[in-house]
Amino acid sequence: MARKKVLLSRIFPKLATQLLEKAGFEVKSWDKEHPMAYEELTKAAQDCDALFCTLTDKIDKAFLNSCSHLDIITQFAVGYDNIDIEEATKLEIPIGYAPNAMNEATADIAFGLMIATARKMFFMNQKIKNGEWGYFDPVGHLGLELKGKTVGILGLGRIGMAMAKRCKGAYDMEIIYHNRSSNPTAEKELGAKLVDFDTLISTSDVISVHCALTPETHGIFNKTVFDKMKSTALLINTARGAIHNEEDLINALKSKNIWGAGLDVTNPEPMKPNNPLLSMENVCVLPHIGSATINAREEMARMGATNIIDFYKEGKVPYIVNPEVL
Repeated sequence: MARKKVLLSRIFPKLATQLLEKAGFEVKSWDKEHPMAYEELTKAAQDCDALFCTLTDKIDKAFLNSCSHLDIITQFAVGYDNIDIEEATKLEIPIGYAPNAMNEATADIAFGLMIATARKMFFMNQKIKNGEWGYFDPVGHLGLELKGKTVGILGLGRIGMAMAKRCKGAYDMEIIYHNRSSNPTAEKELGAKLVDFDTLISTSDVISVHCALTPETHGIFNKTVFDKMKSTALLINTARGAIHNEEDLINALKSKNIWGAGLDVTNPEPMKPNNPLLSMENVCVLPHIGSATINAREEMARMGATNIIDFYKEGKVPYIVNPEVL
């Protein structure tokens, strides 16, 4: 086999390059902290055989047709809504991804955001930095307790399950969930109950979003939904920013239709520093760091490199979105 060239669209963990080079591949890597521009990525891919990309890369129909020579594209993420899967499949380009690598890391962020939002931690920390640590106030900046409350999981897959286990174990929370199918394991181990979407949003004290971004879930948390939620409810979103309508969320928080929000994802990303959400005491925002642990990121690098290596060596892609192309 002639030596193949792999384009890494970002500075990935060194493990990816080490594995690829050890397997005999030539690695061409973007060496700047910021993402490649669309035109830069398209140009850089022209002399490469494989692409290792991430969510910030727009792999649309035009890109795929400009780079239809690529043998394989693999994603440094569990999600792949930045890739036109239908077009890639039409062009017979296998798309790899990194499922399960970030389950625990992302669940930790969701759980942490739930606690931080319930107790207004980000806002109170900022007050200290601003020199506003005043006298003890018996009725000031009160938060919510979580023990025994109901958490509604939208998307009880592996990350949702990891979040549910944390909620049950730490706070003995009641677990309800809305999913495309039932989760017998969660029902047996955690007493989880499958409910319809309206029941989930109207009865949950905390709603934790772990579903994929699809046409059905795009903007699903809008004014209509916020109006049906409890006024004491928290929305936690560590999935995709486009799942909630940001303007409607801001209005729901201002009007106290819901109590608070913890977000690891926004729409757009990055969020502008003058966004009203950042000045609200009952909102906690993180810069999409759900998978940002050493363990998770190295596993994502390993999975991506393995996808490319195994494709060329054995004709298979262990972690693949569109297996029908093989």
